[in-house]
Amino acid sequence: MFNLHHRTSTVWRAALLTLLLFGFNAVAQTSSQNDDKQQAAALLNHLNIYSANADWDNYFDLYADNGIFIGTDVNEHWDKATFEQYARPTKGWRYDLTSRVMTQHGEVIWFDEILNSASYGVSRGTGTLIKTAQGWKIAQYHLSFPIPNDIAKSITMQIIAADAP
Repeated sequence: MFNLHHRTSTVWRAALLTLLLFGFNAVAQTSSQNDDKQQAAALLNHLNIYSANADWDNYFDLYADNGIFIGTDVNEHWDKATFEQYARPTKGWRYDLTSRVMTQHGEVIWFDEILNSASYGVSRGTGTLIKTAQGWKIAQYHLSFPIPNDIAKSITMQIIAADAP
C-alpha cells in the first residue's frame, strides 16, 4: 500500500513539475516577445524621428542591408541604396504616429501603423522587421495613402488618367 501511495505521489509531483516548467517557459516566452515588441516599437519611433531631422546615417542604419522601401508611387520599389540616393538630398519628412499594431512570429515582426503628416494627412506604414545579430532591422517598409471607399473610384480614375500616354 505504501508503494502505491508513494508511486501515485511521485506521478503527481512529476506532473506538477512539468506543468510548472511549461508555465515558466510560457511566461519567459511572453516576456521575451514583449521585450522584442518594445525594441521594435522604439526602432519604428526612431525611424520617424530620424526622418523628421534628416538624420540619414541613423535612419538607414535601421534598415537591414537587403531592406526595401515601397513608396506611394508605383515606381517606388527601392532597395536600401536606391532609397538612400533619393532621401539624402532632402530635408526629411515628418510623420506622427497615430496607432500601431505589431505581431511577432519568432524572429519576425510585422506591423501596421497609422501616421499623420502636415503634407499628406493620414497615411499607413506597413512592414516587416527581422531580428539580426545587430538587433531588429527593417526588412521591408511600405508607405501608402488609405483611400476612403466613397472616393476610391474617383481617385483610381485620376490615377488611370495620369498614367495614360
